[in-house]
Amino acid sequence: MAGKGRSAAGTIRAAAMPALGVLVIGNFAGYAIAGPNGLLALGDYRHQIVAKRAELAKVEAARVKLAHKVALLDSRHVDPDMADELVRRDMGLTRPDEVILPTP
Repeated sequence: MAGKGRSAAGTIRAAAMPALGVLVIGNFAGYAIAGPNGLLALGDYRHQIVAKRAELAKVEAARVKLAHKVALLDSRHVDPDMADELVRRDMGLTRPDEVILPTP
């Protein structure tokens, strides 16, 4: 029985490294499960992806509308209705009760 002759300090020193190893592994396991990028955060990421895809669809639709307006204002062949609408709006020549209908 070699362990009988050990002092308390010797026993603590012998158990320190395995205890430290268990703490480090436990820390990594805790972060893997409950950390900001852990398994429990996976469901939140899925909800964020759905929300971001919906936002992307809205931004893409707005981009398509802007691209169409840019095409109407191309310097080589400006759409006369679009130019008239912009000039009247920017110069303040529209009445409050006036409705401007865009044409396709």
